[in-house]
Amino acid sequence: MMNKDLIYESLIRALPNECVLKDEPLSKYTHTKTGGKADFLVLPHTYEEASAVTKLAYESEIPLTMLGNGSNLIVRDGGIRGIVLHFKNLSNISVKGNTIIAQSGAAIIDVSRTALNRTLTGLEFACGIPGSVGGALVMNAGAYGGEVSDVLINATLLTNSGEIITLDNEELDLSYRSSIITKKNYIALEAVFGLQPGKYSPIKAKMDELTYLRESKQPLEYPSCGSVFKRPPNHFAGKLIQDSGLQKTRIGGAEVSGKHAGFIVNVDGATATDYLSLIRHVQETVKRNFNVDLHTEVKIIGED
Repeated sequence: MMNKDLIYESLIRALPNECVLKDEPLSKYTHTKTGGKADFLVLPHTYEEASAVTKLAYESEIPLTMLGNGSNLIVRDGGIRGIVLHFKNLSNISVKGNTIIAQSGAAIIDVSRTALNRTLTGLEFACGIPGSVGGALVMNAGAYGGEVSDVLINATLLTNSGEIITLDNEELDLSYRSSIITKKNYIALEAVFGLQPGKYSPIKAKMDELTYLRESKQPLEYPSCGSVFKRPPNHFAGKLIQDSGLQKTRIGGAEVSGKHAGFIVNVDGATATDYLSLIRHVQETVKRNFNVDLHTEVKIIGED
């Protein structure tokens, strides 16, 4: 890898200085409020800037990591070497007829609210998903019987060499918490959603119902990474954890939520190491009690 001074000089040739942050604490950008520093956090304003950074990383063999909005993510306490991309400045949402075009840094909740305001139906399920559009694409996010693949027309992506491409729904290989984006290490830039005309009151009523369900069942009063584990075949992760007597179990400042056993919350200055230790303890206990393997849904990145 190039030395840090040369990387910085290369980055500020490609982007304005204020878009490149050195040794930036990633705890400021994750929903768990944990995580070490990034060597360089890069905040592009355009697809061309994002492409230029990706090409630089590819050609110079600099590690490149896409952070997203940090909602379903644990960054280890050692932080991340090389370049970390964050798309908070790429968050535009626009509407054309029955389609919504959303940049990947936009919150998927905001896209669902835009649909409501334009009386478009199909994205009600997303009103409680805390992630970004990019994260929703990567994981084919879903809730309450709906998922991104139901309404997605196409997505604009960056390849790992910096090429900008567009793939249709069918080409994205969207399945439960998976897509071609993860398999090929692409970066999501934009999504186009195809919706149907509806009526404001029924759409809002559905969103209000789903918001109530989320707020009543999930521990939103604490920092967390959302649902930690994937749903195991023929089981529910939260019930297995609850039946193992693990609710309120704490390691350091991380605790298995007493409100929803599928969540681990930061109740007292938790570190990423606290989170990972508690995740391992939950996995080992459920395996011992029920012979079921719990696999993490949350993405874990960075160095110890």
